[in-house]
Amino acid sequence: MDSSLLILIGAIGLALVVLFFGIRSVRAERDSLDDRLGRYEESNYQSFLDIEDEPDDSKKNSQLEAAIENAIKDRPFAQRWRQQLARADIKLTVAEYAALHIISMIGFFLLGYFVLFGQQLVMGIVAGFVGFFAPRIYVSRAMSKRLNGFEEQLPDTLGLWVNALRSGYSVLQAMEAISRDAPEPTKTEFKRVVQEVSLGIDLADALQHLLDRVESEDLDLVVTAVNIQREVGGNLAEILEVISHTIRERIKLKGEIRVLTAQGRITGYLISFLPILLALFLYTINPKYMGNLFENRFCGWPLLGIGLALIGIGSAVVQKIVDIDI
Repeated sequence: MDSSLLILIGAIGLALVVLFFGIRSVRAERDSLDDRLGRYEESNYQSFLDIEDEPDDSKKNSQLEAAIENAIKDRPFAQRWRQQLARADIKLTVAEYAALHIISMIGFFLLGYFVLFGQQLVMGIVAGFVGFFAPRIYVSRAMSKRLNGFEEQLPDTLGLWVNALRSGYSVLQAMEAISRDAPEPTKTEFKRVVQEVSLGIDLADALQHLLDRVESEDLDLVVTAVNIQREVGGNLAEILEVISHTIRERIKLKGEIRVLTAQGRITGYLISFLPILLALFLYTINPKYMGNLFENRFCGWPLLGIGLALIGIGSAVVQKIVDIDI
């Protein structure tokens, strides 16, 4: 291994280390902010001013990160990334998320080119392409997991809300009780709503922020009911109880549909990943046989593109068939 390759690998390793400690620093800063907000809820305004005057060990973002942030913060994709990170509850800035795409792409390229595929440039590029989308896949899965967890907990959350209202609590006090007693991620989301209201934000706006972070039709129904009750009055406990029963029935029906469509979903996964895994297996046991497909730019590359396109179309069609909207 020559010196230039060692320098390149060392630079990539150093970049990954810097990114790791940067993420830890940002998380520490965000945790410190959450702690301040919690302390502010339990104290008066003067004590909050005293907290703000305390020395903060967290450093501001570096000039490079600030420059990247300012350059892309108004772009549509940056706003979309910011919303996705908030929904996934991943404490990263848009600049760090963009840097993570680049680092992941370079890391996957080096891994595929030097380790997995024996310095085949085409396979290295394919690996880099996969690495570029790896952070998005992770964030998408984190969003889906968090949303599913919130929706599964929503009926129990509404039950706790109804009991608190019938005990004489106000709407905000009931939400404070939820922020203390509910499991994650419901606890964190309602805690943010209570903190925003404590800082002077209107309850309707705070609930809208919650709906922006948790894109759920069931939650939209709850927020609409709360806003209407605040304007025209009525028994909010009875309304939330009816909504809770409706959501429970929807969750039950979704579970039954998921069981009935399990075979179709597995079929979609099979037709999507089996050709790719088979191609990688054949390339591993006989690189020369599969190498012609990757090295021939005029015949092999178009065939690969057509194959991948057909795989994507087939997977999308199957997923569309088994995705039954309730």
